[in-house]
Amino acid sequence: MQSVKNDWTEHIPGYHFGESADGAAHAQNAKKDDKGKTTMGWSNISLPAMQCETRFGDRVVPMFSQRPRNLWEMVETAVGRNPDGEALIFGDERLNWRELAQRSSAIATGLRQLGLERGDRIAILLGNRTEFVLTLFAAAKLGLVSVLLSTRLQKPEIAYMLTDCGARAIVHEATLEDRLPEARDVPELLYRVSVGASDGSLPFAELAEHPPLATAADVGEEDTALIMYTSGTTGRPKGAMLAHCNVIHSSMVYQACMALTPADRSIAAVPLAHVTGTIANIMAMACCAGTLIVVPEFKAADYLRIAARERATQTIMVPAMYNLCLLQADFDSYDLSAWRIGGYGGAPMPITTIEKLARKIPGLKLINDYGATETTSPSTIMPPEFTATHIDSVGLPCPGATIVAMDEQGREVPRGEVGELWIHGGSIIRGYWNNAKATAESFTGGFWHSGDLGSVDESNFVRVFDRKKDMINRGGHKIYSAEVESVLAGHEDVVESAIIAKPCPVLGERVHAVIVTRNPQLDVDALRAWCATQVSDYKVPESITVSTEPLPRNANGKVLKKKLREDLLASLSV
Repeated sequence: MQSVKNDWTEHIPGYHFGESADGAAHAQNAKKDDKGKTTMGWSNISLPAMQCETRFGDRVVPMFSQRPRNLWEMVETAVGRNPDGEALIFGDERLNWRELAQRSSAIATGLRQLGLERGDRIAILLGNRTEFVLTLFAAAKLGLVSVLLSTRLQKPEIAYMLTDCGARAIVHEATLEDRLPEARDVPELLYRVSVGASDGSLPFAELAEHPPLATAADVGEEDTALIMYTSGTTGRPKGAMLAHCNVIHSSMVYQACMALTPADRSIAAVPLAHVTGTIANIMAMACCAGTLIVVPEFKAADYLRIAARERATQTIMVPAMYNLCLLQADFDSYDLSAWRIGGYGGAPMPITTIEKLARKIPGLKLINDYGATETTSPSTIMPPEFTATHIDSVGLPCPGATIVAMDEQGREVPRGEVGELWIHGGSIIRGYWNNAKATAESFTGGFWHSGDLGSVDESNFVRVFDRKKDMINRGGHKIYSAEVESVLAGHEDVVESAIIAKPCPVLGERVHAVIVTRNPQLDVDALRAWCATQVSDYKVPESITVSTEPLPRNANGKVLKKKLREDLLASLSV
């Protein structure tokens, strides 16, 4: 297997995003590999020292050599660095790091009083609120495994996950009590704790009516910290086991690549129960001892008001959220000058959005990142000086990560050619809870098989074209939806798009585009003609659905292409 260079070994004091507005390769982050070819890496930032270590038996991965041993130690480190600094803001509630640790520690005592012990699973079925963070950190101190559940789940899904992981306790929204399974269906679930008024559950407030837990549990680096269930698009959801070392490594990646400090203030607009919210918001702020600003749910007007009031500096959202913010009539009235990092993922950022944000918030650096639950969120991060010039790329492999494109026979394809992306590094999880078969199928030699079709070019930029299952086969021509979506993102009238297959009795499938636009008078024929100047003729959408409403998304922000395909089929049958 040829080496995918990830040049993170040359440290340059201080951090900077680069000097070139056009994204030209800087001398400090462009290196020659052993074949004399230029690769891009992270040598333009001051990275903590790394070393190779064995993990999960036979894996050898680069890890940051100086790091907290577990999540609670990371919280204690934040307290030591910034005890009086704001740690969490939720509405009118404000906690500094000392207070956050004390309240979490008291809740840990309350959980222990219930009978929970190190290694027990505790499910968290909460929206974005203070109690989510407190429970997460309390569980970390007691050595519990937090099982993070989306508030969009329904009773059968919740029952399956609680049974699968053997959860002994659940902390839930009172308003979601009717979705909890009956006691007879989850016999291992002994304790139910409610945030808000509830008839059948212990009030959450009673957990905190205890002195702080004196001694933290002895939790090892490879112990499971979190279980997060995948979307289950190919069968039953799988419980991804995120170890303490995975979470800490990924948090330190965000800290290094985004130059996070105690002065940073991260606004969490995505669900905290999603891997992005947990790692990029909660854990990244714990890692740098910064401030987490929790938004109950994303509403563009509320987001702008809170971001301006709290002087937010960092966030990660999907591109559609940025567009919704820009569509607010009073956008220019908000002082967003503190906002310096705009992370995004899940879809290409439209060129028009990039340009508009550059005009309105000159200090904002847009940073694409790509990852998954199995990679503990970030696998790639785009240095912001390359965002506009590499709009079709998700960035460079994160420090310490290796990404290769593999063929069906498990052989690496040449640079620039398409294969399944396999990902290796310190953030890759051990496997799936109680599912050895799925683990064996998805992991090889410490590499996780992403299921995404993509490429790694000569300069190390990673491109993601499609899920293997979503690739369109038009008469033998393979078409990757992300490639066409990236092209459409460059059109001034396109806010976002989704490419799906339209059944065809002759060719099997044809290319159909669902376009979200601000221009209700969009000329579809002109748009197709424009596409024909950008991509091969067989990739041009042959039919287009135009909408002014955002694309449907799941709780994780991913476009629901299955629904779009169902809607298309329904329209064809009329």
